[in-house]
Amino acid sequence: MCGLMAAFGSAGAAPIDLRAGLAAMQARGPDGEGLWQDGAAVLGHRRLAILDLDARAAQPMHAADGRYVIVFNGEIYNFRELRRDLVADGHVFRTESDTEVLLALFARHGEHMLPKLHGMFAFVVWDRQRQRGFAARDPYGIKPLYLARTRQGVVLASQVKALLATGLVAPEPDAEGQAGFWMLGSVPEPHTWYRTIRALPAGHCAWIDNGAVTHTACWHDIGSAWREAPPQVMPDDILQERVRAALRESVDRHLVADVPVGVFLSGGIDSGALAGLMVEAGARDLHGITIAYDEFAGSEQDEAPAAALIARHYGITHHVRRVGREEFLSDLPRILASMDQPSIDGINTWYASKAVAELGLKVVVSGVGGDELFQGYGIFRQLPPLTARWRALALLPGVLPLARMAGSWRARRSGNARWRHAADWLRSLEGAWWLRRGLFAPDAMPGDALAQAATQGFDPRRQVWAMTGALPGDPRLALGQIESMTYLRNQLLRDSDWASMAHGVELRTPLVDAYLLSCLQPLLHGFKRFPGKRLLACAPANRLPDSIIQRRKTGFAIPVSRWLAEAGIAVDDGSRSWARHIAATWSAMDGGAA
Repeated sequence: MCGLMAAFGSAGAAPIDLRAGLAAMQARGPDGEGLWQDGAAVLGHRRLAILDLDARAAQPMHAADGRYVIVFNGEIYNFRELRRDLVADGHVFRTESDTEVLLALFARHGEHMLPKLHGMFAFVVWDRQRQRGFAARDPYGIKPLYLARTRQGVVLASQVKALLATGLVAPEPDAEGQAGFWMLGSVPEPHTWYRTIRALPAGHCAWIDNGAVTHTACWHDIGSAWREAPPQVMPDDILQERVRAALRESVDRHLVADVPVGVFLSGGIDSGALAGLMVEAGARDLHGITIAYDEFAGSEQDEAPAAALIARHYGITHHVRRVGREEFLSDLPRILASMDQPSIDGINTWYASKAVAELGLKVVVSGVGGDELFQGYGIFRQLPPLTARWRALALLPGVLPLARMAGSWRARRSGNARWRHAADWLRSLEGAWWLRRGLFAPDAMPGDALAQAATQGFDPRRQVWAMTGALPGDPRLALGQIESMTYLRNQLLRDSDWASMAHGVELRTPLVDAYLLSCLQPLLHGFKRFPGKRLLACAPANRLPDSIIQRRKTGFAIPVSRWLAEAGIAVDDGSRSWARHIAATWSAMDGGAA
């Protein structure tokens, strides 16, 4: 896990200075820095050494014949199998790193090598012979990659703030990106907080010629897994065994490292099942890390007792890291400064990563993605019947006008303007999802006039499809696709990246894996027969204790509202107040825009 930068100017142009951008990403790669230039092409890298700790594996890395140069952020979990195939074909390697395997594959297959990769990645390759750049990103979008078009050429980086640090990018607001934050609590890609910076979309690649992006293409759309999932008539026991085998393989691959690996351990099914599977895969001296808050002691929101039970069940060394108000208020400026873009989430991951770093660990496994894949959120049970019933009721004479009046009344009483739209939005699955996930109504955002204008004629169905593409007819599969391509991609994964990298920790996600998804695609229709994520809970041979499986889902709660209120910061309406505070702080920071 690292931080990368690249700059490509037009032929004969002066090279772009990336040193300030690399300095802005020092936390991502505390183990080394590399910078290389070829005319107007410049590649830079900050290294966090996880595989092949030798200095020979440092980046930018050059192909043996000197034609290709690469900077890479992420991990290729099947690199050893790919390496064996290349060795069998006569390739000679100089290092034990996955970076060199990636470079050799590109030299041999070009962009056609992408489907061979199992992992999380963003990389840039410069072809010195053709004077052409190539960039690519993993299918889920686990690892970020941003592009800025400047007068001097194209600049790419792992962080938005690294691009701003070059001084070449004006921090002008992106109306649609900022509107997305106000409505959903995160900035939806390909937008960013800034107009001149765009994310290379997940599962996409791009070519850069003469200082400009000349072509982009989608090489892997994860939405097709749900959209094209075949009908399934498999017996339950066979389905369970196939899921178990796929999960074991994914966990085994995610343990590839030359340093110790830990696990975020909440009191829930996702991290608990992964802990059990990691032990089965041979993980030794495994450390589980749990964040706890004194304010939650003795309540169902306290994760520590359930996590301790899981740790005892699997023989894991357990560390409970307690966080209090004073530490949070002291750390809050650092947390907000670490955010690469505004987000209402990520604090739990930031503290869990802080605890991991305090233990001297560099790699940690997270259970993020379990709810999206195994239909764990309440919306999977609630929204399909709700929308079906409401569509039928809305056909009755006079129902819609009365419902709109009731929604307006509730909006006034609650202060949540979204309820004004409930009668109309609930007629579609996309609208019902937006009503549940949203923060501010599109016509009641606290943002500026530009953000307000970006939502004129707002249609939740069109807005969701812009992020996901077409959805399957099965509502539960549709929700799995929506959650994976919106909330998971734009918030959970992005927050996981900045929050862990702020502490120099590599966060791995065995349940967010394109190869795993492809293995499970033929089984997805059958998941609804296993409520409460029982497929995941029963995946370890030594299944989770019944008390964990039956425990009510609480999410990753944190007493932020209480702490802020005690510090005199208004938080009268929960997440919406927190969003206002984040945006206000963000706009006040150097380089901010609002």
